[in-house]
Amino acid sequence: MENRDHLLEYSIPQLLRWRVKTSGNKTALREKDFGRWIPYTWNEYYDYTRRASLGLKEIGFGRQDKIALICDNIPEVLFVAIGAQAAGGISAGIYQTTLPDEIAQIIDYLEISVVFCSDQEQVDKVLEIRERIPNVKRVIYEDPRGMRGYRSDKWFMSIDDLYALGDRAHQNDPGCFETMVDEGSADEVCHLCLTSGTTGLPKGAMMTHRNYINMGLRLTEVDPLEPTDEYVSFLPFAWIGEQMNSFGVAMATGIAINFPESVETAMADLKEIGPHFMFGAPRIYETIRSQIWLKIDESYRFNKLCYNFFMKIGEKAAHYRMTGRSKPQVLGVLSWLGSVLMFRPLVNQIGLSRLRRAYTGGAALGPELFTFYQAIGVNLKQIYGQTEITGIAYVHRDGGVHPETVGKPLPGTECMISDQGEILSRSASVTKGYYKAPEKTAELIEPDGWLHSGDAGYINENGHLVVIDRVSDVMHNSRGEMFSPMFLENRLKFSPYIKEAVIFGNQQDYVSALINIDPIVVGKWAEDRGISFSTFMDLSAKPEVADLVYREIARINGNAEQAHFRIHRFAILYKLLDVDDGELTKTGKIRRQFVREKYRDLYEALYDASVSEKQVEAFYQYQDGQTATVKTKLAFYTMEQTS
Repeated sequence: MENRDHLLEYSIPQLLRWRVKTSGNKTALREKDFGRWIPYTWNEYYDYTRRASLGLKEIGFGRQDKIALICDNIPEVLFVAIGAQAAGGISAGIYQTTLPDEIAQIIDYLEISVVFCSDQEQVDKVLEIRERIPNVKRVIYEDPRGMRGYRSDKWFMSIDDLYALGDRAHQNDPGCFETMVDEGSADEVCHLCLTSGTTGLPKGAMMTHRNYINMGLRLTEVDPLEPTDEYVSFLPFAWIGEQMNSFGVAMATGIAINFPESVETAMADLKEIGPHFMFGAPRIYETIRSQIWLKIDESYRFNKLCYNFFMKIGEKAAHYRMTGRSKPQVLGVLSWLGSVLMFRPLVNQIGLSRLRRAYTGGAALGPELFTFYQAIGVNLKQIYGQTEITGIAYVHRDGGVHPETVGKPLPGTECMISDQGEILSRSASVTKGYYKAPEKTAELIEPDGWLHSGDAGYINENGHLVVIDRVSDVMHNSRGEMFSPMFLENRLKFSPYIKEAVIFGNQQDYVSALINIDPIVVGKWAEDRGISFSTFMDLSAKPEVADLVYREIARINGNAEQAHFRIHRFAILYKLLDVDDGELTKTGKIRRQFVREKYRDLYEALYDASVSEKQVEAFYQYQDGQTATVKTKLAFYTMEQTS
């Protein structure tokens, strides 16, 4: 394989220019708009970046200035971000779901001077907090719909006007942009990536050009990509998971990035592209699996019998494939037959027929889900990392997919387990630290470069890293026996009927759980059995649904190797855990302590065997900030003791 380490000396704008010289007329980006895919070559990519960069310079944006990006996944987010970086500035992504109050805090903390929004919805959030963000000079928007009334206010500016400014600046000084690009350095901070904020306001990790490019090179050293390969961008750009692909992998390999028409059409648009590699949080794969199960459930009885038969065959074959062993001849023939007759058409329906590798990260995934995807022919692999090491530091190799591990370190990445059992990593992808937080940076990174993960783990006999849980989340019951709540939550979530679970039991006599049912799968299950319901709250309270969940937990308890891993009490929550209610982070991780405090009365009832039912007030906070309160009854269930 060609050595591309010379690319590590480039900044991202310099690498973009290098791509223009090597493959300028090749498609770099593709966007679906009004049902039509619009391509951008590397030449056009660079031209739009130049226009955005010079336009930003004309409105006073310069070196070390910061621009916030509150956008859907569109090509313009890259034009503006890399344009800002070319001007010596720093970009920063903010999740589109973030509420105005938090946006104000983030903008103030990061010292943002320009904000780029994709549409009126995001512009209105910034407008609401205008008096609290006096340092913001301009708000630039991409979609002009609904923005006519804002045109007279010079605080707002369309991206077309920004481009026009850039064009005039280029005409006046044709060499200015190239000079700015030349002045860039690989080790300069180019982006402030917000952490997931499980314990409060997110921190801004200072990421360099080299961080992103190194990660892209090292990942594709393990799993090579062709310049003709396709990637679909549907993860939030504010998440390191999307940045590492857009800034790192795409720039390092020259693959094409495809932007869906909207969040709602992302999965349908994915089918049209047929990507060659895919990265997503566990929830993406859990949702796809639920959709597959629904398709099978709605199918004819013969199809169900065939599916169940070939799934058992596929699971057996998957264990051989994941570990790189040759399958017995009979199993090989049967698995091939199952692939041709059942799984290949099924995978084609969800748009993954060209997929060579799929990655999941951001949270742990149950071993059963890996086996499921490998059984249907999707090469799903676990990655492990954190924002502060550019997303990926460990990955499964082909033929070495062990679901209970997160794989081996990427080339150039070192791993060490501290005396306290914490995972430490070191590589060229490690952040420079947290913005305006030197004391937090000192806690994060050792003087010799070792990065603290905050996760407990160990390296097994095969050299694979095994992640147990967050060091702070590992629990001990009242008898001092240790258990991982995350492990139990993942076991529960493999059930098609359980969407989310929160495990409790620290310093208690037993393990308990708050359960979120999957509204789609359980809703279909209820309809098939003639069980009527009106809302999610109503469905969650049905005794038949409780019996269903009881059986699922009993099955999981039956597979528990040790008694203290068994769930003794549970309740089905009347609402889905939600980002807007503060129960989940932007990347879908449970904010465990927050959930425990918010539902303290439920938590206490789980540990009071005399309580079988409780009157509660359900509090909701919607995305627009409005709130509502509804009264309901919640039932508590105790599992039968098993030996």
